[in-house]
Amino acid sequence: MNPGLQPQSQDLHAILERFLESPHPSVPASVLDFVADALATRRLGLPPSIFREAVDQASVAISIADTRGMILYTNAAFTRVSGYAEDEVLGRNESMLSSKRTPSLVYKTLWGRLKQGQSWSGLLLNARKSGELYLAEVTIAPVRSADTLYYLAMHRDVTEVHRLQQRVANQKGLIESVVDASPVAKALLASDGKVVLDNHAYKKLVGDMRVREPARVFLDLLSETSGWDFQRMRESGEGFEHREIAFDPGNGRPLRWFTLTGTWVEEADLEPAHFFDPARHTYLLLVANEITILKRQHEAVATNALRAMLAEDERVQSIHETLEAAIYQLQGPLNLMAAATAVLGRREAGEVDVAALRQALDQALGAGHEALATLQASMPRIPPEAEAIYNLNELLREVLAVSTQRLLATGITVDWCPAPVLPALVGRGKRLRGLFKHLIDNAIDAMAGSGTRELRISTGMEAERIRVTVEDTGSGVPQALRLRVFEPFFTTRSRDRRSGMGLAMVQEVVNEHRGTVAIDPDHVGGCRVHVVLPIRG
Repeated sequence: MNPGLQPQSQDLHAILERFLESPHPSVPASVLDFVADALATRRLGLPPSIFREAVDQASVAISIADTRGMILYTNAAFTRVSGYAEDEVLGRNESMLSSKRTPSLVYKTLWGRLKQGQSWSGLLLNARKSGELYLAEVTIAPVRSADTLYYLAMHRDVTEVHRLQQRVANQKGLIESVVDASPVAKALLASDGKVVLDNHAYKKLVGDMRVREPARVFLDLLSETSGWDFQRMRESGEGFEHREIAFDPGNGRPLRWFTLTGTWVEEADLEPAHFFDPARHTYLLLVANEITILKRQHEAVATNALRAMLAEDERVQSIHETLEAAIYQLQGPLNLMAAATAVLGRREAGEVDVAALRQALDQALGAGHEALATLQASMPRIPPEAEAIYNLNELLREVLAVSTQRLLATGITVDWCPAPVLPALVGRGKRLRGLFKHLIDNAIDAMAGSGTRELRISTGMEAERIRVTVEDTGSGVPQALRLRVFEPFFTTRSRDRRSGMGLAMVQEVVNEHRGTVAIDPDHVGGCRVHVVLPIRG
């Protein structure tokens, strides 16, 4: 040992005092507690040798180095951890402990923080004197004593802790993989009945059953069918096996059948307060196996015989009812036509009966209205869309993304000029997307035969309204047609193409949002459409 290289006891005391006076947030609490305990020996007026002995006997490896990293002091724990005796490390650089396998970025970060006057804490892969690698949890802090700057380093071997953590993590991952791979739904319920752990099959069941917590539904059905009580059975530790329950999804969907198995499991409490007084938590492991297909197969076998017996009768009855309905449907128009023909015949013979003719025609008209109403009732209903908050720039980007393939195929250049900031718009997203998609499709069609093909879309603000402009370099819309294009089934396309609703849908959506849509009459060289929507439609 070279006494000339190490600080005296008074210097060591001063260094630790300075370290404790201005601790850094990254320094572990255990290190601070140790330093405080060591300094307490000095504050009690004990001899310096007692203070040095307290530091030397610490379980944490301590070393003090100068600004070049040259070691000036080590304690006994340093020797136990590294394998190097004190006289083998004094005057040598701290890098002698490096295994050369710690990423260089870690060391760059370490020295960067020290040069900024900040402490550093982290993990380093070090090597003992024997060459054995170990994982060190290191804390290094710059400490100034008088006019001299020292680096105080404390580290401990956490190799076994790391191995234990990795072993627990590996086992946890393996167990979770096995449980998740199981095709049977599994859920772990706490003592209050809440699910604290589940597997993929259970998560899939949540979506399929469209209920918030299938486990609670299963236990409620089990209670209804067999009187099983969750809390009472938890106290007694009694489980159940292969209990069959039927779940009715409602809304006309078929029944689903499950077999349930429940087992109580216990877990030790992790809190330190229960170290000498162990406490345990009880959980219910619920396993749900769906047997709907098997159940339906059994039911099918039982009903096949009856179905065969009734099949012939049902076939004959079905044919009879179909023919009878067809005859009834045809008879009405035929009777009306016959009555009208008879009235006209009498009129030709001089027997004028205008009232009878009107009645026959009214009945024919009523039959026509009834047929029309039947067709209208057969049309699919579009469910109403709820209003929500949208960013119109994002909504337009989505529409452009959908149209990208068609824009590229037709060689159209897009000039997208959104306003940097737009307020949120309250509206119906699906309808708005359809509106702008229709405008973009119309612009693409209009530029089909143009030499220059450019589509420009911009957004902006007008008072409390958002303006969207869609401009193309197509053939444009004649002045006389700028109002008619918003009529249903009116189109400027060739007759060999489907006309559809034209811009009537655009007008309808704009009206729903209390906005306006118009074709710019002053624009030349194509068509420019302005859509103005209030922030709250």
